[in-house]
Amino acid sequence: MPDMRRRLGSAPLHTKILVMMVLGAVGGLLAQVLSPGGSKNKTLEFFNDVIAQNVGALFMTMIFMVVVPLLFSALVNGVAEVGSAAKFGKMGLRALALTLVLSSIAVGIGLVGVNAVKPGAGIDAAKRAELYQAVDKEGALAKANVAQETTDPPLLGVVPKNPLLEAVRALSGGLLPLMFFAIVFGIALSKTAPEDALPVTSFLSGLFHVCVKMIDMAMKLAPIGVFCLVFRTASVLGGDAFLSLAKYMILVLVALAIHFFVTYPLALKFIARRNPLDFMRQMRTVIVTAFATSSSNATLPVALKVSEEEAGIPRHVGSFVLTIGATANQNGTALFEGITILFLAQFFDVDLNLGQQLIVMGLAIVAGIGTAGVPGGAWPMIAAILVRFEIPAEAIGLILGIDRILDMSRTVLNVIGDATIAACVARFEGDGIEVAEAAMG
Repeated sequence: MPDMRRRLGSAPLHTKILVMMVLGAVGGLLAQVLSPGGSKNKTLEFFNDVIAQNVGALFMTMIFMVVVPLLFSALVNGVAEVGSAAKFGKMGLRALALTLVLSSIAVGIGLVGVNAVKPGAGIDAAKRAELYQAVDKEGALAKANVAQETTDPPLLGVVPKNPLLEAVRALSGGLLPLMFFAIVFGIALSKTAPEDALPVTSFLSGLFHVCVKMIDMAMKLAPIGVFCLVFRTASVLGGDAFLSLAKYMILVLVALAIHFFVTYPLALKFIARRNPLDFMRQMRTVIVTAFATSSSNATLPVALKVSEEEAGIPRHVGSFVLTIGATANQNGTALFEGITILFLAQFFDVDLNLGQQLIVMGLAIVAGIGTAGVPGGAWPMIAAILVRFEIPAEAIGLILGIDRILDMSRTVLNVIGDATIAACVARFEGDGIEVAEAAMG
């Protein structure tokens, strides 16, 4: 037993989270089956409401705490980089257009998939209501603060009169106006003279990196937080929750695979005029690095080197497209965030009509720009959007346990999406014609 504890103590964080998720699931299922009265057992209710709730809430609060500064700094920096595309003329505008097209296709795949499979449906209504009520006890839905939305509301529900007010109530209705302000601020920053913008960009860059470090600190609580969240869910819902979770995981992987094996090859073949198989073979080192690190930022140096030396993408094109893409073109993350939010809406029987689902997908695209390119960077954004639609954000504890493989997979999509756009832009610019024609045979 001491040897096992030592091995677990030295294990990577994602391994600890997975182990604690399994222990929470097994413990919760056993508690439901073996406790007299099942989930209504007084001792089990005490553990769930007093211990599991508070420990899980501590972990989730650490995530929520970083939402506003992380979202603002990341979104402003990302939009400022995208906004600078105009300074690069047609090359920048083409890269921006391709980014929007590929991101839209990605979230479209997610929207169709989650409505066709309905991974969060099928849970017993009474059990779901019991879990929903337990979640609402701790105010995770922030319903008590919804009334704030009617106080000095933003124009058309989007344009804020007071951005600081929207930042204060970001988790109770102000998220969309805050994102709108961040986008406008980023565009203005990109149009400001470099010497005047430098202090602001330096501050926001520093703020972003501090927020990333805060995510790292919060994620250290993830193993015990996930155990408590999963235990409580399993003790209330039983095996239904994990059947839904399995369907969700398969759906995400299939959707990512469709985008990787269908969308990107079509873009490479018909826009970049390259052989998709040859291009993927050239980028194999980038794929392996992205999969291993789960970080677009960590993969960037490798992507820059390989895209030039192996794929023949001109340095000035690769440097521009790949560097901006590491922050602002998160195809895989946008797809993942959209599916995750809609899955959890189904899981808690929160009915979102088509218009609301499209808003979720639009927010996922924008949040992809403001998502940190590091492991775990998507969770603050997902949590904020969940609360925006009154979906219990604590349910992300269920997904954290299986997120490692999903994170690795969507990072590959993010990085190869950048490389695909770079190849397409090179073709448009006329810089990659010889390489492309040779690749096509």
